[in-house]
Amino acid sequence: MSATDDRIGGDTIAAIATASGRGGIGVVRLSGPDPTAFMQGLFGRALKPRHASHARFLSAEGETLDDGIALYFPAPHSFTGEHVLELQGHGGPQVLRLVLERCLELGARLAEPGEFSRRAFVNGKLDLVQAEAIADLIDAGSREAARGAVRALTGEFSRRIESLKAALIELRMLVEATLDFPEEDVDFLEQADAWGRLDEVHARLDAVLAQARQGALLREGLDVVLIGQPNVGKSSLMNQLAGFEAAIVTDIAGTTRDALREAIQIDGVPVHLIDTAGLRETEDLVERMGIARAWAALEQADIALLLVDAGHGVGPEEAAILARLPEIPVLTVHNKIDLAEGTPRVSGDGAEIWLSARTGAGIELLRRRLLELAGWHNTGEGTFSARTRHLDALRRARAHLEAARAAGRRLELFAEELRLAHHALAEITGEFSADDLLGVIFSQFCIGK
Repeated sequence: MSATDDRIGGDTIAAIATASGRGGIGVVRLSGPDPTAFMQGLFGRALKPRHASHARFLSAEGETLDDGIALYFPAPHSFTGEHVLELQGHGGPQVLRLVLERCLELGARLAEPGEFSRRAFVNGKLDLVQAEAIADLIDAGSREAARGAVRALTGEFSRRIESLKAALIELRMLVEATLDFPEEDVDFLEQADAWGRLDEVHARLDAVLAQARQGALLREGLDVVLIGQPNVGKSSLMNQLAGFEAAIVTDIAGTTRDALREAIQIDGVPVHLIDTAGLRETEDLVERMGIARAWAALEQADIALLLVDAGHGVGPEEAAILARLPEIPVLTVHNKIDLAEGTPRVSGDGAEIWLSARTGAGIELLRRRLLELAGWHNTGEGTFSARTRHLDALRRARAHLEAARAAGRRLELFAEELRLAHHALAEITGEFSADDLLGVIFSQFCIGK
């Protein structure tokens, strides 16, 4: 068996690779060790590699299931690194189902979510960051998020991590060599500027971490919850931010009974607005359920907007709300300045803002302040997609570098902290990844990818 065959999985998987519903074109994808039986059973002939061939997709009785285009990508030159067949036919759900069922009859099994991408990772066609970027690209909630996912998919994030790992390897080699010749340890490390190199790696890691935070923000977005007493203008503010009438606005207190959600974008950052029921004491059972949901939404929120009437400001009721809020950034929004003869502005500490949800005055100040609270910095540089697990690994690597610096000339400890930092970085690209972690990651992909 060749080296290429060693990398190919033991069975063939198949799935519909296009979205559910009707469409002009639908794709069924297969990946596995030997496509001969599938080509013979589906087309009655072998296919020319890497060539779009017109074909009829045949049933077991030789009847035509569909008429379309077939492509064959031999291993290892395919997405998964295995032999891959792609059947491009008409996009009707029933037609695609018939073709998929025929593939299963011929010996394929139905692919699990993300299994094509997982095979690509296992066969060395993608690292873990690039595999995750595929799902991020599909799920991107904004143009900037999509661009960030493409940058990660094409290896920008991975190259930054590999560069850090290479620098750490050089530093580890210096320290390990010194441990073999302890009588020369101090002079050798000083001449090699080991601690200067450590500081340089630390600075570069901080830069990657800062950019990864921006990428995670683009990917995950912000959950912003609007809270306050009834009739302070929460729904009006949501409509103003959304740009259309997403919530019903009336003068009747308690109109909003449930948490209403709307997705918007600010400077390319996805923002999930959640308008909640007015927080007050009430005997109305439905309204009380809405208030309970408001508090539940706050537990998951990134930022809370506490709306108050600009005519009277923060009173005892609002103070009571503030006292119950979880530890998240809170921006107090003084609404209705059009009635209080005020002007749009932000307080010196940035904790309060004055605006009019009815006229739109001050809305742009609010948008900018939300991004500031989230830590967004649009520097114009390309941001790559990143996930929470990436941030966690980068933070752990930084902590180990700080511990290495603190270790000083205790070289065994110094070497161990460098090893742990290197290990944390390797987790990002998947060099060290537990099977259960991979299972969680790829289970979140769509079937067919």
